[in-house]
Amino acid sequence: MRHSSVISRRVAAAAVSVVLASGAAACGPEDAGAEDGTSGKAAGAPQKGGTLTVLNSEAQSDFDPARLYTSGGGNVPSLVFRTLTTRNREAGAAGTQVVPDLATDTGRPNKDATEWTYTLKEGLKFEDGTPITSADVKYGIERSFAAELSGGAPYLRDWLVGGDTYEGPYKGGKELASIVTPDARTIVFKLKKPEGEFPFVATQTQFAPVPKAKDTGTKYEEHPVSSGPYKVVKNENDGEHLVLERNAHWDPGTDAERKAYPDRIDVKSGLDEAVINQRLATSSGADASAVTTDTNLGPAELAQIGSDRALAARVGTGHFGFTAYLAFNPKVKPFDNPKVRQAISYAINRTSVVNAAGGSALAEATTTFLPEQKAFGHTPYDHFPAGKTGDPAKAKQLLKEAGYPNGLTVTLLHSTAQNRLTSPEVATAVQEALGKAGITVELDGQEPNSFNEKRWSVKDAPGFFLSRWGADWPAGGPFLAPIFDGRQIVTNGSNYNHAQLNDPAVNKEIDEINKLTDLEAAAARWGALDKKIGERALDVPLFHPVYKRLVGKDVKNVVISDWTGVLDVSQVAVK
Repeated sequence: MRHSSVISRRVAAAAVSVVLASGAAACGPEDAGAEDGTSGKAAGAPQKGGTLTVLNSEAQSDFDPARLYTSGGGNVPSLVFRTLTTRNREAGAAGTQVVPDLATDTGRPNKDATEWTYTLKEGLKFEDGTPITSADVKYGIERSFAAELSGGAPYLRDWLVGGDTYEGPYKGGKELASIVTPDARTIVFKLKKPEGEFPFVATQTQFAPVPKAKDTGTKYEEHPVSSGPYKVVKNENDGEHLVLERNAHWDPGTDAERKAYPDRIDVKSGLDEAVINQRLATSSGADASAVTTDTNLGPAELAQIGSDRALAARVGTGHFGFTAYLAFNPKVKPFDNPKVRQAISYAINRTSVVNAAGGSALAEATTTFLPEQKAFGHTPYDHFPAGKTGDPAKAKQLLKEAGYPNGLTVTLLHSTAQNRLTSPEVATAVQEALGKAGITVELDGQEPNSFNEKRWSVKDAPGFFLSRWGADWPAGGPFLAPIFDGRQIVTNGSNYNHAQLNDPAVNKEIDEINKLTDLEAAAARWGALDKKIGERALDVPLFHPVYKRLVGKDVKNVVISDWTGVLDVSQVAVK
């Protein structure tokens, strides 16, 4: 795997993680509103018609399938762009499954999963009525390699034969030979190495078909040609105001996933988060039929809502595959000593950390790196059992064995951003807990850009810092490999393997799991690997965030899956 392409993927993945942390999710949940995983139900069954308003803080920028970094097809993008596969649009754990979208199945691998074949469904059409062919899917993928359309998930640059040197179709009209289209409905992908999770990658918007004759390059985002239930009729200020209306040539008979109840989707962005939540709570006029896809409720807002049963009934709860943790760089003393790392693991008071993250309604304490969902292969373990509030006595004992009978002083790097993940509040909770074990923690708060540069650097990374990771899809691969695969250590760019672990046995197991096309079997292996790595105390898992979002009073059929953690706009009705 070439480091140049790995760097770009990591930077994009990290950007997704940051967005997810602030609330604009692309992957995972359950619902607190009802046992069936839906909430915010107004009286009566969902019906077609009306306008759904989406109130967001961040603009839906770069509305080009090549440039979007999504999983499962994204949220608003999935209304316009269909992909070979997509996420199952069901609540809870069922929503972590990959299902066919444009394709008849989730893909047919060869014996060693180095080749994947898809067949398109019959009767697929673009918004202008022209048929969607395998050549359109191939071209849509090829244009995502163009430098001027960068930003999307570059897994294919790493995985496809020749992908690391391909520069897209704009330079000499060259095609990528490792994508083959023997006929109008068949497309074959030839990979460098086995990739059993390829069906997950095929959910990303780079797999959306693009008609070559309608491609306008960097201007395509202004009016991308729809393959989904809605088409773009207005895109102002780079996605700040996006209006979608029905695509008359979308055939629901070919699409089992998208309900597409509203006639119109009006996406308004650039709004203050407090204003969004206030408008949803008040639900006057068009806001009664409004939702948000990127704004969470905070502790203060949840406290206010808790006394209002009607408002509380309109709060959806979701879980996305994301872990906040303490990272060690064992290249820096005293963190090269395993007993020092173990002492810190015992000293952590997860109750105080969770409180600093917003309380148990917004964060769930964890002792495992993998999120606590079956799809990831979660395997329960607690190698350094210290209860809910830590075990200072055990920590002091380990420090003595490590040669620090009088304790020690360390520095903890954290962000100054108020994100309740790597923020001052969480750092202070860590500081107080470790102080009880004789470890004096000096806090080093850095603004977000500086903080990220330091924690992602091999050369300048400190020994001890707060970090976080979110998966690009609900499986163990995109969670563990970037963090613990030694071949993904980047010395001249953004490095996410904070521990700089390069264990041949771990690397080999990652390769062996990647060969598996049985995703349940793969999940079990990822869980076992997580447990094995956890014994080394290379990090201290702290908590998994919980997402709480409000919907307007007339919104029906709120479905939140464990893939995205947030409301799925393709399922919402407003009548």
